[in-house]
Amino acid sequence: MNVKILLEYDGSNYHGWQRQKNALTIQEVVEEAVYKVTGEKVKVIGAGRTDAGVHARGQVANFHTNCRIPVERLPYAINSHLPEDIVVKGAEEVPDDFHARYSAKAKVYTYTIYNAPFPSPLMRKYSYFYPHILDVEAMQEAAKAFVGVHDFTAFRASGSPVKSSIRNVMRLEVKKNKDVITIEVEADGFLYNMVRIIAGTLLEVGSGKRTPEEIPSVISSRDRERAGITLPAHGLCLEKVVY
Repeated sequence: MNVKILLEYDGSNYHGWQRQKNALTIQEVVEEAVYKVTGEKVKVIGAGRTDAGVHARGQVANFHTNCRIPVERLPYAINSHLPEDIVVKGAEEVPDDFHARYSAKAKVYTYTIYNAPFPSPLMRKYSYFYPHILDVEAMQEAAKAFVGVHDFTAFRASGSPVKSSIRNVMRLEVKKNKDVITIEVEADGFLYNMVRIIAGTLLEVGSGKRTPEEIPSVISSRDRERAGITLPAHGLCLEKVVY
């Protein structure tokens, strides 16, 4: 059967999702746990290849198995072999042609900025600390320019293997709740470091280093040097995968 699982994890101690030869990854740990449950060497396919240090609240993955454990019991069985920073939150049988990555229609990421005079020990692994005043309204205005179908070459890190940089951003919202600013982006796909560069650009708008009116020309320039800084990975979280 083809099993779809929902995962939540703290990416702090891992070198991203995708299995690598010389570094511990989420995929490797999950595959080892599945092996201990099923006795099968399976490939667990993730919807998003989150980078080192990136977290997930709603990562989706799938794998094929001949295991006879009822699918609703699989999360309990797999979790018994996982460390406390990775948890399977649900499992279901899906059609054989379901593919966690290629069947996805959209993904939702958030980038969190902790905007206060002093850092928070409890937020330090899950947000970027910025101690200076930010103009959230300017950030919200700038965010509007990203919505729609654009060539996001200016917001792609070098080394990305994808052929096309055109993506459809359905939604980009900037919200503030006390000292926490959340940038939430929903798109049909993301380029390497795209959300972290968008967040860095919006941070520069909020700090007054650039204006909201500049953003359309930055996008159309297709020039990485025109966009903002790449914010650190630990503020990024994969919230949801839409099918």
